Amino acid sequence: MKLKDSTILIVDDDLDVLTAVRLLLKPLVKSIDFSRYPDELKSLLKEKEYDIILLDMNFRSGIQSGNEGLYWLKEIKRIRPETQVILITAYGDIDLAVRSLKEGAEDFVLKPWQNEKLIGSISDAFQKKKKSHSLQAAQLPEVSLLGESEIMKSLMIKAEKVAATDANILILGENGTGKDVLASIIHFHSIRADKPLVKVDLGALTESLFESELFGHKKGSFTDAKEDRIGRIEAAQGGTLFLDEIGNISLTQQAKLLTVIQNRHITRIGSNVPSQIDIRLISATNLPMSELANEHRFRRDLLYRINTVDLVLPPLRERDQDIELLAKHFLKQYAQKYFKPDLVLGEQAVSKLMTYSWPGNIRELQYTIERAVILCDKNELTANEIIFSSLETPIEHKSDHDFSLSNVEKNTVIKVLEKHNGNISKAAKELGITRTALYRRLSKYEI
Repeated sequence: MKLKDSTILIVDDDLDVLTAVRLLLKPLVKSIDFSRYPDELKSLLKEKEYDIILLDMNFRSGIQSGNEGLYWLKEIKRIRPETQVILITAYGDIDLAVRSLKEGAEDFVLKPWQNEKLIGSISDAFQKKKKSHSLQAAQLPEVSLLGESEIMKSLMIKAEKVAATDANILILGENGTGKDVLASIIHFHSIRADKPLVKVDLGALTESLFESELFGHKKGSFTDAKEDRIGRIEAAQGGTLFLDEIGNISLTQQAKLLTVIQNRHITRIGSNVPSQIDIRLISATNLPMSELANEHRFRRDLLYRINTVDLVLPPLRERDQDIELLAKHFLKQYAQKYFKPDLVLGEQAVSKLMTYSWPGNIRELQYTIERAVILCDKNELTANEIIFSSLETPIEHKSDHDFSLSNVEKNTVIKVLEKHNGNISKAAKELGITRTALYRRLSKYEI
């Protein structure tokens, strides 16, 4: 029973119970706090995250219904839904136990308890919490690609099909569209899911570090090589290697990477002994395929190797149906983080989100919602709290002879609107975009 990392809170009005639990659990757990008053629960939960709460069910003299315990159980689950709650009472029956479990309690313990049984119950609850946390960590990326739009449904069907194979995959998409998230989903749905997923940001590696980081090195092979070190490729043995921003590496680096992929072995710097590798390769870049196909920038033979299947993540501006869905997901996430569990997304806020072009894609939406949650001091998040980042807003330099893409688009929208006397539906149809996308451009260009 590994409880040494657990944090426990016990809430009971009986001092003898508090003392007994403290003496029993203090040597076994990381920390244990006490309270005689359930009214303190809300402030305690805001100050600290507990793995397990032992909660008495009756606090007022002469009342043994258990309703007080059930009420505070619901409050705990509302504020900290991941916390495991074990209810304790001297007046228990089958119906009360069933009600407790239905409301989210992990266990129901009768006073006086056997120490071994209580410790066992706490240990089981802690292991369940750890397992649940691990599963959430593994499945969280999938949530970030929530989508009801046809383009996302089609992409995820294709991703699910290729995940089951060992084919090398190239993920294309703008910054912030979730390329690393998609790579995680593919790994967790592959036959290599129980093996490592190693992510490498190639754009962050200098020319001098490229070989050492990817292939590893032997002690003494260069000045700072003070010990043997395996590279990222070896670290992914049996699992998946995700090479992000592969379009940023030089032609020399591409040649070295191609040799490894072709021969399926690596040789550490300072060694003459090759090591066989067994990995599934997923690569990603924000460059369009047309630029990757330029042999002056990217080797075509390497492109063929990494691109058995390509998956293209659409920008958020092409996913009108998914913006509100994602916004509500992030709202729930940050409302929980900043202790505002009752916060909801107002209609005006949704409208403002829908008319924005999202140059920073999902990442920008996430930061926008987090900032809004922090600023909001009401129960409804309104348009006033939706503030778009100046870092992502494109700066347009206008002149009489401005032939930039944005200016051409603006003029085209104006002409089509004039042609149809301001009829949004007809203008959107001629432009080949949705009404929402047209409204977004009207807002963007202040038409």
